[in-house]
Amino acid sequence: MKNNEFQSKLLAEAKNAGFSEAEIYYEKSSSFHCTIFEGAIDSYETAEEGGIGFRGLYNGKMGYAYTEKVDDDSIAFLIHQAKENASILDEDDGTTIFEGSEQYNTHSFYNEALANVPNEEKIALIQSIEKKVLAYDPRIVTLNYCVIQDFSTERAIANDKGLSIDEKRNGLVVFVSAVAKDGEEMKTGSAVKMTRDFNSIDADVFTKEVAEEALSHLGEQSIPTKKYPVVMRHDASASLLSTFSPIYSAENTQKDQSLLKGKVGQTIASSAYTLVDDPSHPDSLRGTNFDGEGVATKKQTIVSEGKLETLFHNRKTAQKDGVETTGHARKSSYKGTLSVAPINLYIAPGLKSKEDLIASIQDGVLITGLAGLHSGANTISGDFSVAATGFHIQDGQITAPVKQMTIAGNYFDYLKQIEEVGADLEFSPGGYGSPSLLVKELSVTVDH
Repeated sequence: MKNNEFQSKLLAEAKNAGFSEAEIYYEKSSSFHCTIFEGAIDSYETAEEGGIGFRGLYNGKMGYAYTEKVDDDSIAFLIHQAKENASILDEDDGTTIFEGSEQYNTHSFYNEALANVPNEEKIALIQSIEKKVLAYDPRIVTLNYCVIQDFSTERAIANDKGLSIDEKRNGLVVFVSAVAKDGEEMKTGSAVKMTRDFNSIDADVFTKEVAEEALSHLGEQSIPTKKYPVVMRHDASASLLSTFSPIYSAENTQKDQSLLKGKVGQTIASSAYTLVDDPSHPDSLRGTNFDGEGVATKKQTIVSEGKLETLFHNRKTAQKDGVETTGHARKSSYKGTLSVAPINLYIAPGLKSKEDLIASIQDGVLITGLAGLHSGANTISGDFSVAATGFHIQDGQITAPVKQMTIAGNYFDYLKQIEEVGADLEFSPGGYGSPSLLVKELSVTVDH
């Protein structure tokens, strides 16, 4: 923590004020965001924010408070607010301050070289990508989104039980969405690149990915509405995983908001399906060595070949279920209270390429994108009905993009229908990863 003197003083004052135990959570973040349109900067923003979150046990109840100011005046404010906060709680929920894990991983999630890349270089890169995409094919008429952004965060946890840990994280994201037009037909396609290594971004490779994605959706056709075998491309699969990830939270099973309540040790998916949470996976930008309570994180298998091995737990949910915490306490910021969430959750890849999965289908659909997941998916029942983009597969070949589709099913049934898992694992910026999946069947409704 930047101010050790402040930290020591706050913990000492908390003890004098009657707190039996106390914790300080420090966080500071900075970000840069630039959007380009027709070669010029459309928007440019740099931001910096941070502060201190304080929590302590007062008369057996946990009180929370936070401030942006790290000064002596804030100490009295934090203690007063946390006391007030504790006094309005109805009951002691069993939450305590964590004394620390025996050992922590020392993975680095920060690249000094990236931190030193001037903003001018980042802007020049995104300008060159825009120029290349527009020049790629005359049918590409505009870009509706062309952005580069980076972030850097540092956080630390210290308490009166001797715990003092900290870490830094940074990363860069490029996102471009292009519009392709042929006659009256207009289609969009996008691509995203996440990295901690600025020099790893190949503008030509990225340009091709964006442009080909947009162009591939031109010439759409209708297909009959029915149930089809489906290949869910890695990005569509990851977005469905992200939407339904709350089913694995012990917080939700304890509130009767997940059908996985009481299912640990049981088969919930096909044997092809293994789900892993790896806080240090190199392909994601969301790594961490400790969770929001200061518990050491570790790679864990959540579902192993279809069998539910564990739910996500923080210390409170673990105590309730009589198990160990899995290190999934989430603190969204220094202002937030604790919840439960995964870190880098992904479906373990198989050996076959996406092309191999497509080749195995006589008459089916490749799904490349999903929309309306927040309104069209019910994480409690598992039912979903969402708009989708994709392609018709005939005799193992992609034949044409499909006109507006809706796919529908039940996520718990869907998990059991996964027949094969591809090798093309990729992560979304939100920390959810998946390879392409071969699914036995889904209902596909096509607008005619």
